[in-house]
Amino acid sequence: MDDRVELGVELLAHLEHAELSLADAVDRIETVTSDPAVTREILETAERRGVIDREGDTVVPTTGDYVGFEGGDVVSKEGEFTCQRCGAGISTGYFIEFDAGDHGPFGSSCIRKVTGRDED
Repeated sequence: MDDRVELGVELLAHLEHAELSLADAVDRIETVTSDPAVTREILETAERRGVIDREGDTVVPTTGDYVGFEGGDVVSKEGEFTCQRCGAGISTGYFIEFDAGDHGPFGSSCIRKVTGRDED
């Protein structure tokens, strides 16, 4: 299976939302891939595995397994990066460490938005 699918499923499994719109879920997935076929595969795989429930245009994460900012799930690295969500140049990149691989870099506000800590 495509590594992007595994990374996308893990991202959906760790969102801190009671629910979010399909458009917002796709916004998060687009930090993994912009390929519509892979996006669809991520959503279908996540639903099949019970990671999310889809109710019309609403996505409900089911795992309650959130990214720990204090437990080492998110690491920061210094360097010259481009935020994977907004495209801004950043000197500190935040990466989420998933089993499928590291996901990032993100800026300080985008890492919180991607994980669901802050609303858009």
